[in-house]
Amino acid sequence: MRFLFGFIAAFVVLALMGAAVVQSGIYNVAATDKHSPEMKWLIHTTMERSVQAQSQTIDVPGDLGTEAMIQQGAQAYDQLCAACHLKPGKDSSLLRQGLNPTPPNLTTEGHFDAASHFWVIKNGIKMTGMPAWGETHADEEIWELTAFLQQLPELSEQQYAALIQPAEGENAVAGDGHDHDHSEMAGMMAGESSMKASSHHSGESSGASEQGSVKEGTEADDHYADGHTH
Repeated sequence: MRFLFGFIAAFVVLALMGAAVVQSGIYNVAATDKHSPEMKWLIHTTMERSVQAQSQTIDVPGDLGTEAMIQQGAQAYDQLCAACHLKPGKDSSLLRQGLNPTPPNLTTEGHFDAASHFWVIKNGIKMTGMPAWGETHADEEIWELTAFLQQLPELSEQQYAALIQPAEGENAVAGDGHDHDHSEMAGMMAGESSMKASSHHSGESSGASEQGSVKEGTEADDHYADGHTH
């Protein structure tokens, strides 16, 4: 009984201390204030274990590695993800430098499997800047992104460029009727302090959601352009 009272007392003291820290504002939430190694380990390990547990019941499609899915996913990645997660030939970006925690570099090995990637893209990660793309994109589109991520670490700059800017006459990603401005994406990838807004283009799609896009240096219709960067 004495042990139980001691445990309850300790819990109450810790709760009061936590409340005091919260109310005082002493904890610095600035992105410029880096986490301690211990806090970094705690947050990262919690995230990894959670993703692994949440993604266990996800069934990976059998056609995940088809050329069409990978190309669709490549163009989506270039517009939505590359500013944070980089692309072949890039080791930094303007947006990435200001994020805490720093987003993983997806051009390297050692990240999640397909089911876990799908779950993260669809649901996002709290307090990291990783959006839940499932709120604006269908599962089919998210699987396309997932398919591309399985290939990304092995791609050269030239192979990446060929996927996001297919040669004239090759099948391009179809648009779906809405104009969206990607504005500063190119500048964020280049690390420039001032950027020009990129043009935008619209088309028609067979998908359920309606969005359009333009990539740096070329025009192509697709259903992934929604003005966000990741």
